[in-house]
Amino acid sequence: MDISIVIPFLNEEPNLTPLCEELKAALDGIGKSYEVLFIDDGSTDKGVQVLEDFRKQMPQIKVVSFRRNFGQTAAMVAGLDYAQGDIVVTLDADRQNDPADIPKLIAKIEEGYDMVCGWRYDRQDTYLSRKLPSMLANRLISKITDVSLHDYGCTLKAMRKELAKRVTLYGEMHRFIPAVASGVGAKIAEVKVNHRARTAGESKYGISRTFRVVLDLITVKFLLRFHARPLHFFGMPGLALGGIGGVLLAYLTVARLFFDVPLGDRPLLIFAFMLLIIGLQFILFGLIGEMQTRTYYESQNKPIYHVRSTVGIEGGDIEDDNPQQSA
Repeated sequence: MDISIVIPFLNEEPNLTPLCEELKAALDGIGKSYEVLFIDDGSTDKGVQVLEDFRKQMPQIKVVSFRRNFGQTAAMVAGLDYAQGDIVVTLDADRQNDPADIPKLIAKIEEGYDMVCGWRYDRQDTYLSRKLPSMLANRLISKITDVSLHDYGCTLKAMRKELAKRVTLYGEMHRFIPAVASGVGAKIAEVKVNHRARTAGESKYGISRTFRVVLDLITVKFLLRFHARPLHFFGMPGLALGGIGGVLLAYLTVARLFFDVPLGDRPLLIFAFMLLIIGLQFILFGLIGEMQTRTYYESQNKPIYHVRSTVGIEGGDIEDDNPQQSA
């Protein structure tokens, strides 16, 4: 299988038939074998029946239906799990992503990139409620994750199979797939793609997702930089607070012993002890995190590195059979 198309959907019945027609037109002419994986995230309409009927014209269609609504990230993960193609392409089912752009992404992948992200250069959405918040979010995410992209929110992406199988997502982290991919050393490119106004159905997302994005961004930042060394994350503020508390206690001790300054009624003494205790707690949290990290890697035989390629070594990547463990 050369290409896998992964499409999560939720109650998109009016869009599915025209989307399948566009996919067939875009994919039949590229000269590659392909499959189209629709992931039904607990739809209550007749979307699955529509897809089953269209399989008579397009047998490459496959459908995975959830028992209930688990969210877009879960649907995306299921699609990546079931995908068999050497290149995996993801897009939305609302037809705002244009299937005609898929060959462009595949061609960019074949230039040597591990992932290619779509950039909705001329986005067909309202400015205040969609475009402006997205623009600000993209700048913030690029700054914090150190992966500079114009459009993190575009679902239209292509990635190599070996990368797709290594991307681990939880919660609602599907927006941060490029950042997660960068964490395993992926080479990422961005191309301009067509974006169209929604013509049928309703958007499943509101302004409330902004708060979830902020929380997920904190998670991604932690996972990218400190997942294998949590003591560095907790230890730095712990040392800072404990150091300030220690300096204050030293000052108060000198003041009491050499200058006979009474300490019984000084709030600074309580504040110094509080900083010292909080700093110690941060360091203890880091040590607990270190133990959990080692349990995670060693009990599940997880590698702490990812190999891009090997030369002169039989059997491919060593991490598949005998991964290096954390010290």
